[in-house]
Amino acid sequence: MNLRFLTAGESHGPALNCIMEGMPAGVPLLAEDVNRQLARRQQGYGRGGRMKIETDQVTFLGGVRHGKTMGSPISMQVPNRDYESWGPVMKPEPVEHYEPDTKKKQPIEVPRPGHADYAGGVKYHTLDDMRNVLERASARETTMRVAAGAVARCLLEACGVGIGSHVIEIAELKAPLHWLKTDWEKPGARDLNEMADGASVRCLDAATNKLWEERIDLAQKNGDTVGGVFEVVVDNLPIGLGSYVHWDRKLDGRLAGALMSIHAMKGVEIGLGFEAARRSGSQVHDPYLPGTPLERASNNAGGLEGGVTNGKPLVCRVAMKPISTLMKPLPSVNMKTGEATAAHVERSDYCAVPAAGVVGEAMVALILADALIEKFGGDTLDDIAEAVKRHREYCAEH
Repeated sequence: MNLRFLTAGESHGPALNCIMEGMPAGVPLLAEDVNRQLARRQQGYGRGGRMKIETDQVTFLGGVRHGKTMGSPISMQVPNRDYESWGPVMKPEPVEHYEPDTKKKQPIEVPRPGHADYAGGVKYHTLDDMRNVLERASARETTMRVAAGAVARCLLEACGVGIGSHVIEIAELKAPLHWLKTDWEKPGARDLNEMADGASVRCLDAATNKLWEERIDLAQKNGDTVGGVFEVVVDNLPIGLGSYVHWDRKLDGRLAGALMSIHAMKGVEIGLGFEAARRSGSQVHDPYLPGTPLERASNNAGGLEGGVTNGKPLVCRVAMKPISTLMKPLPSVNMKTGEATAAHVERSDYCAVPAAGVVGEAMVALILADALIEKFGGDTLDDIAEAVKRHREYCAEH
């Protein structure tokens, strides 16, 4: 792996941090490039009260000078505005005890079904107070994934690659614009984002978007949550990213792992995905047509064959489960007393699928930027961009 990143920080800690290594020098990068993506992550119908508190803004602490990357590690930080309201609960220094005057200041002794609370508490021996698990397992961590993805996106865009996403399902309701053929040519990925971001649930169909709002409202009324499916589309990718020669170099495997690593994701499809298993080969594989490079009659493969990009738009579809914090909590057990009780309730969203699509874009951008650097090499943007240009010229002639 040429491009690496690490995140640090807790949901209600002082700040969230990220360090990236391997980004070439000379990539144009401003705080507003990152902040734009951070703002997109905070949008979406069904979000909870936390999004009203935080206005995420990045500070570069290293690796960027005069609006361009330096080739050295990039350090970024986003403060948690809510940290100050938590008193001693998240202080790094030792504290005697929590003042039990509010629910959030009490130790967490009751795990939530579907969350990492219990498994993480067992792993790290923190069942007496599972806040250690909750704070790091929280999807608040994706703030820095989006920040890192914004940096990767700048490299990809400098090489002509566009990334977008939209939501195609909420709960049991599917959008009519669910392109199972995945023949993505129009709108382009950049236009796709502009269209989706203009809708509250990031749906391209206005009537469906309204139905989804009503479905999310129903979940909220019932103290419940809903999940859904989003689709990430990448266009103008060079042919030949990834490789078929080893299992860990196959781009579809790397993409699936990255997308499944996002909180609450439970399934990933590329192209037709599971639908391909229900069809015969003549209805799945994309016929070649004359052209330089060769044209395709369809894009059922979703832009990948043999773990390698084939020049068609990359299409990844991701399923998100309902958020595990319920306002009408499921049955659980108090780990201190052993008694049956209702699960812990923490401030949360009712639906975060629109925001998850933005996180999905970020993870795809990070994998693709790494694959781009792997294939075209170079320590500077000029080196990589020139190599990409020569490669595109080769493909146009063969």
